[in-house]
Amino acid sequence: MSRRVRRRVLTRGKEKLDYSEIDESLSLDDRGVLDWTRLPDDTAIQLFSCLNYRDRASLSSTCRTWRTLGKSPCLWQALDLRFHKCDPASASLLVSRCENLHKLRFRGPDSVDAIINLQAKNLREISGDSCRKMTDATLSVLAARHESLECLMIGPDFCERISSDALKAVAICCPKLRKLRLSGMHEVDADAINALAKHCPKLTDIGFIDCRKVDETALGNVASVRFLSVAGTTHMKWHLVSQHWSKLRDLVALDVSRTDITPTIISRFFSSSISLKVLCALNCPLLDTDPTYLSNKNHKGKVLLAFSTDILKGVSALFADTPMTSKTNCFLDWRNTKVKDGRTDEVLNWLEWIISNSLLRVSESNPPGLDSFWLNQGTSLLLTFMQSPQEEVQERAATALATFVVIDDENACIDTGRAEAVMRDGGIRLLLDIARSWRDGLQSEAAKAIANLSVNANVAKAVADEGGINVLVNLVSSVNRMVAEEAAGGLWNLSVGDDHKGTIAEAGAVKALVDIIYKWSRSGGGDGVLERAAGALANLAADDGCSREVASAGGVQALVMLARTYKVEGVQEQAARALANLAAHGDSNTNNAAVGQEAGALEALLQLTRSTHDGVRQEAAGALWNLSFDDRNREAIAAAGGVEALVSLAQSCSGSSHGLQERAAGALWGLSVSETNSIAIGQEGGVAPLIALARSDAEDVHETAAGALWNLAFNPGNALRIVEEGGVPDLVHLCSSSVSKMARFMSALALAYMFDGRLDEIAVVGTSTESGSKSVNLDGFRRMAMKHIEAFLLTFSDPQAFAAAAASSAPAALTQITEAARIQEAGHLRCSGAEIGRFVLMLRNPSPILKGCAAFALLQFTVPGGRHAVLHVRLLQNTGAQRVLRAAAAAAGAPIQAKIFARIVLRNLEQHPPETLV
Repeated sequence: MSRRVRRRVLTRGKEKLDYSEIDESLSLDDRGVLDWTRLPDDTAIQLFSCLNYRDRASLSSTCRTWRTLGKSPCLWQALDLRFHKCDPASASLLVSRCENLHKLRFRGPDSVDAIINLQAKNLREISGDSCRKMTDATLSVLAARHESLECLMIGPDFCERISSDALKAVAICCPKLRKLRLSGMHEVDADAINALAKHCPKLTDIGFIDCRKVDETALGNVASVRFLSVAGTTHMKWHLVSQHWSKLRDLVALDVSRTDITPTIISRFFSSSISLKVLCALNCPLLDTDPTYLSNKNHKGKVLLAFSTDILKGVSALFADTPMTSKTNCFLDWRNTKVKDGRTDEVLNWLEWIISNSLLRVSESNPPGLDSFWLNQGTSLLLTFMQSPQEEVQERAATALATFVVIDDENACIDTGRAEAVMRDGGIRLLLDIARSWRDGLQSEAAKAIANLSVNANVAKAVADEGGINVLVNLVSSVNRMVAEEAAGGLWNLSVGDDHKGTIAEAGAVKALVDIIYKWSRSGGGDGVLERAAGALANLAADDGCSREVASAGGVQALVMLARTYKVEGVQEQAARALANLAAHGDSNTNNAAVGQEAGALEALLQLTRSTHDGVRQEAAGALWNLSFDDRNREAIAAAGGVEALVSLAQSCSGSSHGLQERAAGALWGLSVSETNSIAIGQEGGVAPLIALARSDAEDVHETAAGALWNLAFNPGNALRIVEEGGVPDLVHLCSSSVSKMARFMSALALAYMFDGRLDEIAVVGTSTESGSKSVNLDGFRRMAMKHIEAFLLTFSDPQAFAAAAASSAPAALTQITEAARIQEAGHLRCSGAEIGRFVLMLRNPSPILKGCAAFALLQFTVPGGRHAVLHVRLLQNTGAQRVLRAAAAAAGAPIQAKIFARIVLRNLEQHPPETLV
């Protein structure tokens, strides 16, 4: 669309603003400031034209001059209300500006009342989407109030509540109608179509798309029609189509895509229709399965467009006599042609709209067998349509790009080949250019495509290299909910992994994401924005440096606020995940303590563990697990009811995902570091569900369950509960069969705790008439446990290496054994003074197996480089453990493994200067 301002034409359709007319005398003052009031009117109007209607109104309120300019009729010829609140009150404020309004786009039937209140009697084009609930009455009133209407498009959502009665009302009220496209009507009967033929003599473009039934015979009566689409329409009587539609003398183009049309019907139509030039039959199964017909070039001079044909070549054939630059892409060539032809423009614009619409529909259903088409043609077509002068075509092409790459939306899985085809063909730069547009619709769809494509690591790199991160950060602050939502989704996907976290943070994304959490949590309706913003912050918080920035930007407070007050499960899940990642850096920053000390944080997370949504419970449990590494948080969690909540979670998650089971057991493991909490967990009934989780076939689950049972077994009462609940065979199984060294290690330690003698005392104290049988059972379990502890230790014992170490005092021999015996993950375990003392006492146990197990455990806890090795060495030094270790290393008759392991621990102690705990 073009407009005239002071005899200078400004073209807005292609988003190219001509700034060459700016007054050359306009310059900065001495302070380097431009006086905006001195701008020429043309330039000011250009600025206004780059804003949506809300911002235009705001800018108009700054001064009297701009108020006058802001009402210029050329700025209000087109209005897009889809992304803004549209009610009668807001519409009344626009009445004075809409006298010359020609084109209007809206979203949802609720906006119709506002459209009527605009009093735009000269309105020529109305386009509405998300109108599934639109009724006959609504559409009839809309038509009755706009008699000058030339174009009416409702879709692509199915309009099942609109009947032929409303269509008759449109025909009677809008005699100037030229274009009519409706989607998803249940039935379009003969009376309605005949009314269109009678009352709308200028109607040249008809689309009854995705309708269930259309009267074929009546359509043959609309003599004025030149462009006709019945794409996706079912129950078509094709024999009537070939009989009656061939009589349409002006019919130039026909779209039967996504229907059950047959090659025979197409041949008949080609033979009988004189005026027809092109027939679109994309994704027609009965046609695509007949390669013989598709390869036949004898189509009576007509062009057939199908997925199995070269579409761009076919369209070029329509204009063989038209001068174009390359004829490889007629759409791009025609846009660059200086000499335009109205008829050719009509055909190309119709083809762009029709093909882009069908590609979008096909991408949504994603039928199998189209990989070759998407890679060889589909991607190129969509990128071509993204450069269309038609905004709707651009939007649909971007939406299709966002959709056709998705394989599994639930698990964020995309087709690598399709995504990289978009990248290879220059699609990333095109999408970013569109995302920089001032049009909300284009920004939203482009950001959505960028977000989906960025799931692929190579595409994500291309987005970052092309400056896409800065584009998304700018869009995330948009007042438009859909734009902000899709931009935040793009940052969420780009922040997966470590490649782009730093760049995202440097671009100011952290503060922007925190700000929009506060903004959209107050305004309401921003669930998608909040979920994606929290998800992006969760990914960023996994990096130590970014997690500091999240905390300093107020992210802890914002995320706790979401966890406490928001009831949408997706938002809760991502907020809890973000808090979990913030709390995961306890050794390197203070975020763990900060999250725990934030008012209401622990209570909110504990409440989320009772959610009915597994994802929410999983992330909340993960956050509590991480928080429990801080001593104060651990006790605060218990004081807030954490033992009861987490035991209940463990009891209820036996049939849930492995991720939830792992975190439920992990949270109990973290709490049970405190002996007080450990006793409380046992009394609350936590032993039985942990044993059940220890039976899991998932390595991560039985590893965390074994860790929790190890902590619980330190207390003799809990040890007895483990025996009574049948946990010994399960620990034995883990000790001998788990693929996880950590699970085997912690199971062996739990068994060693249980049978180092303390359990015998409590079993005797609690005697009854059953004490004899319990004693027998304990003996049996003890023998079973000792056998498998010994077998576990032997898996780390090379007889030749141990013999060489026993015969030599050279450090190299001990180093070789240390490297072979070391369990890397065990270096992350932190033991209390009581636990270290228990292992030292175990070195004096008469059982050689327990001596070896204690020495092996102390080796793991004191290996230089371990996270808590220094602490453990100090604890051992403080208890005078060197003397006990020397005795164990020199004990006559002790297993060689116990002796060598004790020598290694002594060497580890010697590598640290003697110190006492402060």
